[in-house]
Amino acid sequence: MAPLDGLRVLDLTMWRPGPYATQLLAQLGADVLKVEPPGGEPMRMFRDHFDVLNRHKRSISLDLKSEDGLRRLKELAEDAEVFVEGFRPGVAERLGVGEPVLRGLNPRLVYCSISGYGAEGPLRDVPGHDINYRAHAAALPNDAVSPEADELPLADMSAATMAAFAITAACLKARETGVGDRIDLGMADVLAHWVGTVPAATRRSGAGPVPGYGVYPTKDGRKITLGVVSEERLWAATCQALGIEEHAAVPFIERLQRIGELDGAVSAAVARLTQAEAIERLTRAGAPVAPLLSHAEMLGLDHFAQRKIQDEGPVRTTVHPPLPQGAVPELDEHRGQTWRHLTE
Repeated sequence: MAPLDGLRVLDLTMWRPGPYATQLLAQLGADVLKVEPPGGEPMRMFRDHFDVLNRHKRSISLDLKSEDGLRRLKELAEDAEVFVEGFRPGVAERLGVGEPVLRGLNPRLVYCSISGYGAEGPLRDVPGHDINYRAHAAALPNDAVSPEADELPLADMSAATMAAFAITAACLKARETGVGDRIDLGMADVLAHWVGTVPAATRRSGAGPVPGYGVYPTKDGRKITLGVVSEERLWAATCQALGIEEHAAVPFIERLQRIGELDGAVSAAVARLTQAEAIERLTRAGAPVAPLLSHAEMLGLDHFAQRKIQDEGPVRTTVHPPLPQGAVPELDEHRGQTWRHLTE
């Protein structure tokens, strides 16, 4: 049995944030019933995106604008523990599936709404997508450029992960007290909170925050990353591996006062090596180094393959492990079905 085995999740979300949140729950054993509109979720047109976000779920198609569709959804909600929707604020209420209605039918229900800026506040009705939420939350640098199609959608994924955490916490309380909750989660809120934990920079050095922390080009046109912060041994290991031993004994406080000079020495030393040479030398010395990998290179990396990240997800437990990679439901494949524990 997986950790969330038996948790009943009614999922009305589409695109990325909501489906990733519910997939995280499904990967841990939750019974996720995906409710799609007639014709299916628009993301089905992009199967390379849809499939990785909707495994371990079942699909039914309901027209919530019809009496039959709305009645069926309410029947399912009466026995659900979780309801997740990703509509613009106010849409769920207009469809007749708002929090007061569904929690009126089922007071134990944990009702989670995921939207761009949350259900309340001056920005609640402003439309947007990942790049807008990042901009509002100061999660884009001033010199940011337009993203490529394969750029990580940070707001989407962070909000989805936070939603899965909040849902799980609320379910623990609901099972204890018999009283559910309403979770109002704004994607911009999550990034704003994250950004708020990092002190604002008062000046720019042109280098990383400390010498040996940043991205460094190599001789063959590739890049590596180094992650030295305050640790004396990691700084010494980096200097020794790169042949700049004269800087190895510089203490942290002094390194902060000589950022441009010392980081320049690191950059120059890395630039004389190929990526493979730099990785080999720095790894052998025990320095905090990683290559800057492409998507394909990441998928082929032995480390992630051995840990079965793509098959089993990022959560690893020993006693109750997550489910292995499962099937993606076809549209309305599970018409007529109800919650698993009631039928199986």
